[in-house]
Amino acid sequence: MIKLGVLISGSGSNLQAIIDAIGAGALDAQIAVVISSKPDAYGLKRAQEAGIPTIALTREVYAHPTEADEWIADELAKAGADYVVMAGYMRMVTAPILDAFCDRVVNLHPALLPAFPGAHGIADAFNAGVKVTGITVHFANALYDQGPIIAQRAVEIREDDTLERLEERIHAAEHELYPQVLQLLAQGRVSIQANRRVCIAEL
Repeated sequence: MIKLGVLISGSGSNLQAIIDAIGAGALDAQIAVVISSKPDAYGLKRAQEAGIPTIALTREVYAHPTEADEWIADELAKAGADYVVMAGYMRMVTAPILDAFCDRVVNLHPALLPAFPGAHGIADAFNAGVKVTGITVHFANALYDQGPIIAQRAVEIREDDTLERLEERIHAAEHELYPQVLQLLAQGRVSIQANRRVCIAEL
């Protein structure tokens, strides 16, 4: 079993998917702590209802980003986290967290990286008129949305789609793939090769 430290900023729907997967026995993990960059994030309520320890930060804490991440890294370490899971965390993690959890910070991006990086991946893909987009789970590093890719899943953009419909299908794919990738980590099947490509071992 692995221990997860989950970072959130909003509703926590991916956090809920992880909680549900653990409850269903599909994910051999424990969420050690949930840390939110916003004190009013609904994801905190989800965590509390599941009996998970929470920490709510304020904007003032982030006035000095490096100091904030040093404090967050300390709290994650105190909680015994093996991996840091970014689940709708709207701040870029910096060296204190990345160094303390080297190649153990996992992020979910709502596009097929390296296409459409940044905070508006779904809308950017939709507005670009591409026919296929998707989601990417990757290890975070110092370069925004450029860390080693663990897994991807394609999502078709249909002719009659609206942005809202596409967002719904993207989120549904996230809720399936993210817990599955975390289970690969729990099974010890994920490794990063010398060329920084991710290898997933067969069972």
